[in-house]
Amino acid sequence: MRLLKVATCNLNQWAMDFDCNMKNIKESIARAKEAGAVIRLGPELEITGYGCEDHFLELDTITHAWECLKDLLLGDWTDGILCSFGMPVINGSERYNCQVLCLNRKIIMIRPKLWLANDGNYRELRWFTAWKQKDQLEDFLLPHEISEALCQKSIPFGYGFIQFLDTAVAVEVCEELFTPIPPHADLALNGVEVFMNASGSHHQLRKLDYRIRAFISATHSRGGVYMYSNQQGCDGGRLYFDGCSCVVVNGDMIAQGSQFSLRDVEVVVAQVDLDAVAGFRGSISSFQEQASCKTKISSVAVQYSLCQPFNLKMSLSGPLKITYHSPEEEIAFGPGCWLWDYLRRSGASGFLLPLSGGADSSSVAAIVGCMCQLVVKEIANGDEQVKADAIRIGRYANGEFPTESREFAKRIFYTVFMGSENSSQETRMRAKKLADEIGSWHLDVSIDTVVSAFLSLFQTLTGKRPRYKVDGGSNVENLGLQNIQARIRMVLAFMLASLLPWVHNKQGFYLVLGSSNVDEGLRGYLTKYDCSSADINPIGSISKQDLRTFLRWAATHLGYSSLAEIEAAPPTAELEPRRSNYSQLDEVDMGMTYEELSVYGRLRKIFHCGPVSMFKNLCYRWGARLTPSEVAEKVKHFFKYYSINRHKMTVLTPSYHAESYSPEDNRFDLRQFLYNARWPYQFRKIDELVKELDGEKVPFGESSDHEKMGTTLDGGGGMGVIAAGSGNPKAGH
Repeated sequence: MRLLKVATCNLNQWAMDFDCNMKNIKESIARAKEAGAVIRLGPELEITGYGCEDHFLELDTITHAWECLKDLLLGDWTDGILCSFGMPVINGSERYNCQVLCLNRKIIMIRPKLWLANDGNYRELRWFTAWKQKDQLEDFLLPHEISEALCQKSIPFGYGFIQFLDTAVAVEVCEELFTPIPPHADLALNGVEVFMNASGSHHQLRKLDYRIRAFISATHSRGGVYMYSNQQGCDGGRLYFDGCSCVVVNGDMIAQGSQFSLRDVEVVVAQVDLDAVAGFRGSISSFQEQASCKTKISSVAVQYSLCQPFNLKMSLSGPLKITYHSPEEEIAFGPGCWLWDYLRRSGASGFLLPLSGGADSSSVAAIVGCMCQLVVKEIANGDEQVKADAIRIGRYANGEFPTESREFAKRIFYTVFMGSENSSQETRMRAKKLADEIGSWHLDVSIDTVVSAFLSLFQTLTGKRPRYKVDGGSNVENLGLQNIQARIRMVLAFMLASLLPWVHNKQGFYLVLGSSNVDEGLRGYLTKYDCSSADINPIGSISKQDLRTFLRWAATHLGYSSLAEIEAAPPTAELEPRRSNYSQLDEVDMGMTYEELSVYGRLRKIFHCGPVSMFKNLCYRWGARLTPSEVAEKVKHFFKYYSINRHKMTVLTPSYHAESYSPEDNRFDLRQFLYNARWPYQFRKIDELVKELDGEKVPFGESSDHEKMGTTLDGGGGMGVIAAGSGNPKAGH
């Protein structure tokens, strides 16, 4: 037997905070050594943090990474343990995303990333170059100060593996695993038995299964030990890196770390028998045949043994059941952990949430409540860092610390119901009941006097006073009156967040939380600069359907029973007066259901459908209940309002990324914000298809009915940029 103990880890790194990152790296090595591991794998770019973005273009960032590596190698951190560290390296004129493999205070080799992540949230080609010379290793001259300190002049740089006396080890970096021809395929044929995947992979709802299936597939048909390490936490941006570091052997998961956690360091250890890998490969005839005619990959020989012989005192890690969270748990724990990292690292004293008693703001409140529960639980489990952060933020004294989530919430969480004459008593009471269940410091304020003051000022300036539509006013008046309420709530929220700590003799400030969901952003069903404008938004990339399911789950599993009543209530902005024959409803205002919005969003973003291809797809999907003409009108209606309101995405509050069809304009969904909202060419093509399906043909160039109709909400021309906040607004308070 060749017994090998390996350690991989989840690290909560912070982009550009080298002290924080080094502290976590050193603690992970110490724990790995304490467990008897001889290989320690860390996340991608762990020394700098993955999310440095354009800071990677600064020479200081590269220099500081080398300084940190020198610190690790001059100490005893790598004595007796092979460590893989992630950092940027400049070779010649090119900047590479690298794993630096070190043992016994020496650098063994530097492995640059072959295939860079450059879609979705990733922009690695902006900062790095992919390594393309795969047929050889080249000599890399170390920076002078590093060379002097380590007594090493040059080291191997490139694509290859390390051949020890008793096994072969190689690196595969994040994206490379998911390419059509991943490196581990050829490396396995060259005799590599241990693969180390350093990753910077973010959370997305229902994504973990895809990732784990890739690890299992990597070793199921070709054998091997596959180690995976990931960052865990918010490292300074919209992404939450969701950990789940693990070890897979011959297609079986034998060790798995947490997906969501408040801990800064989590080390996952496994004991494996490499003879099981050799035996597995020997039993596969096709593997043997392909290995006999393999493409040779360069290697670095190291005269050192990693394995131990047969020893009954060393137990082997066996297969285990893979742990998956339900989507409802993902919504609770992912954004909850992200909020905690943001809170403790921002210097803020807590959160302030405009709480309307509706589904969206109540979801945010429940996530903050979940965060408080996680903090108390982690303190009870003995995490000193979480305890120290909670004591500082909650301003505990005399040795006290949080022991009950409601008491902790009272110290760090304000909720405010900002009602108007249009607000119902039902939503007011729902907001208060939920605040009591969570433990927040709750305020109830009426904004009617402020609204009246604005209207009086407007009347003084213009001689006119707008009226709601139900009172005989026009669409323009109706929208203007709704927008006034929504924007007043935003201004009041920021004022309270900055001054309430002073009122209660606390230092610092509170972060304002937003509560618009991904479907409202896609449709533009929000007022520009209303309570969708906040410091951060934990649900901005979560669909309404998922949020409603989450509310039902949280009512039971988080102990906030009022959420069941909130979920059952029809969504409404409560910005218009209620009458016996009229009550404002979100889906009526939008002209589409939230379920339909999710379908549109996935077709637009995930399946890359324009108006015509979306129409064709929906004819198949909805053809049993809708005619082609009805499908066409729905598609036109969506694209009209999507394009009219796209400009709102340019000022969307930074939101936790959780959904693959997010319209977030900063980095994930890059599109123009000035559209011809009539889509004349595309809509004409749809009309032609409809008439063909009905047995008629439209001559090319004839105007469609929609084009002739034009649009009514933009005040002329049908172009997408219109008065800020026009279109159907939503309070979001």
